Amino acid sequence: MGTDIYGHIEARHPCADEDWYDWDAWAVSMPLHPLYDGRDHESFGCLFGVRNRLGWAPVAAGRGLPADASEPVRTEYEDCVRIDAAIHGCTWVSWAELRDLDMSVHSAARGVIDVHSGLGSSISRHRVDDQWPDDVVKEYGVPPLGASPVEAPMGCWEVSGATLEYRPMTRLDALGPGTGWDHVFEVMRALALRFGAEGVRLVVWFD
Repeated sequence: MGTDIYGHIEARHPCADEDWYDWDAWAVSMPLHPLYDGRDHESFGCLFGVRNRLGWAPVAAGRGLPADASEPVRTEYEDCVRIDAAIHGCTWVSWAELRDLDMSVHSAARGVIDVHSGLGSSISRHRVDDQWPDDVVKEYGVPPLGASPVEAPMGCWEVSGATLEYRPMTRLDALGPGTGWDHVFEVMRALALRFGAEGVRLVVWFD
């Protein structure tokens, strides 16, 4: 069963700390959707520790709703919680944190096997540690790369009309070009030119 993400990009006004400033410090700049409308669990785990099946050290897990969240974000989140008991994982991350991410960091898993079916767009992903995944071996046999993934090279092979790829998983794979997160990051980067890296953040929650 999939997990969905909801949220907004917020920006903090540069004059929010001035005595004359009478408005909310933080304001909604843009909802996460349609910049990102996927449900990729690897990115959720990598950034927020949600559905973290590959054992990432998450960037910003479990922080909750910011105490100074903008009123629209607070209202939407509280409404979601009120009508949906499955809402969980509320947290936030600043552009300063995202900007400075080391995108070469690997997940705790040794790697993943991506199975591309003959249908073209159908892909399933399997975590690889010190043994080949049982479900992969059962359906496709032991990978021709070797009896154990411990010393096996990364590579691709074909079985029964499916293409299998054993590869590492880095933050760049989870968050880089083509994932949808690149669009989110570009908007936050642009907003930071006006509001500063610490003055732009993404607030999210899941169901």
